[in-house]
Amino acid sequence: MIRQLRIAALALGVTVAAGCGLVSSSGTFHDASLPGGERPLDGASIVVTSKSFTEGVILGKITATYLAAAGADVTDLTGAPGSASSRQAQLNGDADILWEYTGTGWVNYHGQTETISDPAQLWQRVHDIEKQVNDLEWLPPANFNDTYAFAASAATADRLGVRTLSDVAKLPVSDRTFCVDDEFFSRADGFVPMLEKYGIPLNAPDGVPSDKVTRMDAGVVYTSTARSAPCNFGMVYTTDGRVKNLNLTVLEDDRKFFLPYSGSVVMRSSVYEDYPEIAVLMGNVSQRLTDDLMQDLNGKVDIDGEDPADVAYDWLKSEGLIE
Repeated sequence: MIRQLRIAALALGVTVAAGCGLVSSSGTFHDASLPGGERPLDGASIVVTSKSFTEGVILGKITATYLAAAGADVTDLTGAPGSASSRQAQLNGDADILWEYTGTGWVNYHGQTETISDPAQLWQRVHDIEKQVNDLEWLPPANFNDTYAFAASAATADRLGVRTLSDVAKLPVSDRTFCVDDEFFSRADGFVPMLEKYGIPLNAPDGVPSDKVTRMDAGVVYTSTARSAPCNFGMVYTTDGRVKNLNLTVLEDDRKFFLPYSGSVVMRSSVYEDYPEIAVLMGNVSQRLTDDLMQDLNGKVDIDGEDPADVAYDWLKSEGLIE
């Protein structure tokens, strides 16, 4: 997924500026304890890793902070460059716990092409394959879905009367203007097949003329969409902090074209079996994580410049999960 390329690789011991904001180095998280001083993970040694883009690092810091508060001896390897290194570390047994996305597991790791629009069904299919092939345990997914979407400025959405992608397809051709990045434009499950799904194929009569599509850097898409120039509609990620910060309206994918990318904690099966308390603890986290919340947390890093370790600690404390 392109989301894995949003933020450059993190170097140990430094803070790196990338994209719209900052991501912190690995190896750092705040000390805390569970309410009442409970320590259900006393004696456990857990290695937490994450991918290097903002959301991945935040989720990794939440996990490291919370499990350490529960008594585990946590090694923090969050911010692994790219997606392959964190994934490979887990497959090699060098890391124990990692946040992954169901769509990534289905398409990128197992090469599946079937589109499963139901998030629960997709999670189950990925869970079963990963358990059988890689002896990994995918815990039940969180309540957020970091998938592709199209958005418009709130003013443009109101002016054009659009709330769904089907609404966009009903607009005059002159109003069907799009901003996308090159990767999404070229994906086999990206822009061109999406237009076909909604009955407005690229360069077809009554479709979307190529001169109505502007290809640009992914970060510029957000600001261009907020200005409604040169496009009314831009490709976004549903949990990106810029969605809320720029007051964008995310359009419903009412024909269910985009694959769900539900966040899920993935553990090595041996760790899952040895420390079942981790599944309970991480369930406390997962049930609280929504698209709206992830937009807020990502925005604190990418827009406000806060450190992911601070964002993770402050959120866990605000939820009463640590003290």
